[in-house]
Amino acid sequence: MIVEVVTGADERPEARVVDVDDLGRLHLALGVVTDEEAAEALERSGLGRLQDAQTAFLDVAALRAAAEPRAGGAGWSGQWDRMITAARGKGWLSEDGASLQVHVESAAGA
Repeated sequence: MIVEVVTGADERPEARVVDVDDLGRLHLALGVVTDEEAAEALERSGLGRLQDAQTAFLDVAALRAAAEPRAGGAGWSGQWDRMITAARGKGWLSEDGASLQVHVESAAGA
């Protein structure tokens, strides 16, 4: 699963969730946007916040709400739970389980 921040309608950056059925990976991909634009788009969408150029924190509930309706498989919910469990084991999930730390990558071709 990827959360992308890319230039959207009227050149205004927007955040969107793509590849919702690939729960073996999760990261934030930034298109041709500044860090400030990315941070604003993430917060405006409710999906999370940018900590710095390498790290973001995604809201677990908002991410699931954005992805699950578009998921293709009947086993998606179980895969989601396994992804969250794995993230917890790696220290990427906040104490309260509300946010998930992810790395930031370039999606300049998006």
